[in-house]
Amino acid sequence: MKELERDLGLPSVFAISIGAMIGSGIFILPALALEVAGPAVIVAYALAGLLVVPAALSKSEMATAMPKAGGTYIYIERGMGPLLGTVAGVGTWFSLSFKGALALVGGVPYLLLLFDLPLQPVALGLAAVLILVNVVGAKQTGRLQVAIVVVMLAALGWFAAGSAPSVQQANYAGFFDAGLGGLLAATGLVFVSYAGVTKVASIAEEVENPGRNIPLGILGSLAFTTVLYVAIVAVLVGVTDPGSVAGSLTPMAVAAEATLGQAGVVVVILAAILALVSTANAGVLSSSRYPFAMSRDKLAPPSFSAVSDRFGTPVASITLTGAVLLVLIAFVPILDIAKLASAFQILVFGLINVAVVAFREGNAEYDPEFTSPLYPWVQVFGVVTAALLLTQMGSTALLGAVVITLGSVVWYVLYARSRVRREGVVTDAVRRQVGQSALTRTESAMNETPREVLVALTKDLDDGRERSLVAVAADLVRPDDGRVVVVRFEEVPDQVPLTEDAAAQSPADRSYEARIEALAAELGVDIEADEIVSHDTKHAVVNFARGRGVDAVVAEHEPLRLRSRLFGDPIDWVVRHAPCDVLLVDNLGYDSPERVVLSGDGGPYPPRAVSVAAAVAAASGGDVVLRQPANPKMTEQYERTVGEYQAELSQLLSVSVRSEPLRADGGRPQEPDVVVRRGPDRGLRNVRFADRPTAPSPRCTTITVYPHGSRRPGFAQRLLERLTF
Repeated sequence: MKELERDLGLPSVFAISIGAMIGSGIFILPALALEVAGPAVIVAYALAGLLVVPAALSKSEMATAMPKAGGTYIYIERGMGPLLGTVAGVGTWFSLSFKGALALVGGVPYLLLLFDLPLQPVALGLAAVLILVNVVGAKQTGRLQVAIVVVMLAALGWFAAGSAPSVQQANYAGFFDAGLGGLLAATGLVFVSYAGVTKVASIAEEVENPGRNIPLGILGSLAFTTVLYVAIVAVLVGVTDPGSVAGSLTPMAVAAEATLGQAGVVVVILAAILALVSTANAGVLSSSRYPFAMSRDKLAPPSFSAVSDRFGTPVASITLTGAVLLVLIAFVPILDIAKLASAFQILVFGLINVAVVAFREGNAEYDPEFTSPLYPWVQVFGVVTAALLLTQMGSTALLGAVVITLGSVVWYVLYARSRVRREGVVTDAVRRQVGQSALTRTESAMNETPREVLVALTKDLDDGRERSLVAVAADLVRPDDGRVVVVRFEEVPDQVPLTEDAAAQSPADRSYEARIEALAAELGVDIEADEIVSHDTKHAVVNFARGRGVDAVVAEHEPLRLRSRLFGDPIDWVVRHAPCDVLLVDNLGYDSPERVVLSGDGGPYPPRAVSVAAAVAAASGGDVVLRQPANPKMTEQYERTVGEYQAELSQLLSVSVRSEPLRADGGRPQEPDVVVRRGPDRGLRNVRFADRPTAPSPRCTTITVYPHGSRRPGFAQRLLERLTF
């Protein structure tokens, strides 16, 4: 894999960062912001600069830890996983392309003050030149950027110094008439003026001494540009009559004409054209690196990561970005789209702050040369204020951000998902928290040994299957010398009255009671036998369990018959309405099991299933075998975290515990004696997760555990468990 040449020094970094900011923010947006906030637009620019600081600090830190081409995409992808990395990469790529096109279209009206030229052809011509310059190489791009920024700053400085003496205090009257709402709305609008401050991080792979030059370039340019913005906007408001600039396409030219005459207009026009061309140039440079970085991570086609032997630049990536830029200029109302893209940029800045927390709290290798001060409060401030600013962008902007996000998700699912085997550090951090929460619940479940268990015999069974059900219940209550209540439920048709004759004991009933009495002596557990006749077995089971206050119901799993399919599964009804846990047994015999498999379904082992497996194994001196579906995309970190979780789980149990992952090729492991598993979650049955080989059908008794509703985790928690495990 070819690497990009590190040939951008601090002057180029500083110039690229400033050039990426000073454009539409000073030559276009003040007129729009004045309509929203009036003279308080000055404070809006200062406040917006302050709100960018958390993202600037976070991005500086991550850029020194990962000086790779791609910037925002790299940090979010590594921190939060390839899905959100794709969202950030595609969204930021579009956002920067939109802003570049806006800068060119916004700069042409200044040029039209001097020459009678068609807007779109001129903008397209400028775009083509910038694309060609970026194809030639980053060194030439950096040198051009330095020259542009020097000339532009000189012109803006002359405007500010020459116009300051003409400031009229009366123009600041009614400073806060628009109120807090107007101020925040203007802040959200001009926030995009600073969005380019972190663009340099996207070309970090080409920066000399990134540990020093990237933080200095980002933070220094932000401070400088904030002061410059506030000073120039203050002068602009002070030298123009209230309302004369609001809504103008060339607000800086209007202000220069009022104080410096025609010479001032010419200078401002020169500065505007240079500034907006500079913004577009930086946009092409940085946005083209997003497809490049995504391609190297297999989230985009491989052609975008090819570096030209002749120019040393990613020509395909630059060409694609340039094509998008040209299409936007030619066919799209760019100002509206730029506002939509800006809303997404604010969202990405919020994600950047979250990514820093993920790296710091996760277990990934992360060693930045520069660290953000006041962690994590700066990052929390950044996330909260980003959410606040998004509320000020309007419904159209938010809808646009949603569309970009959904499009990125579709691209990831259709193209990238099958090609990557990575996850973000935040996923592992959440997985660890999910595992710890499950362990806490498991420890609590281990201390809640059932005192009384109901064995519900709902159909005629042979002696062996009857004994198996009773033996399961006996093993559950044995640790606390509990009791097993074995009840044979008989259902009679509704037209048959429940009289004393129906309840009279038969020889079969007396034989049943004798068998249960013999089992009590054999198993060494207090066992009580009973018989109930009813018109509805499922209601009778639930009513008996509720009346006796039993801790669990053990019953044989019945296959669905035609009546069950038409009118509902009675066992499913019992599971949903029982006042306690329900254990359904696929009964193939149960006799001192020595190999008890605790079967996972891709999440942490359910606490009640763990306690059942431990009780069954302890009763016969057997082992508990931890089994999980094989995941062909399991990363080393994933495997390590799951191993640590299983080790901690083993320490909670008083029996021997071994781990046995299912083979990815579907091979059959050693046969167990008993399998204990969690019952399927009704809300998650149709949710499809990563493709994994399913467990082979066991050739032994299977105990399916359905915890009572009060013990079941909520849908959101179960979904989180499935996604992280």
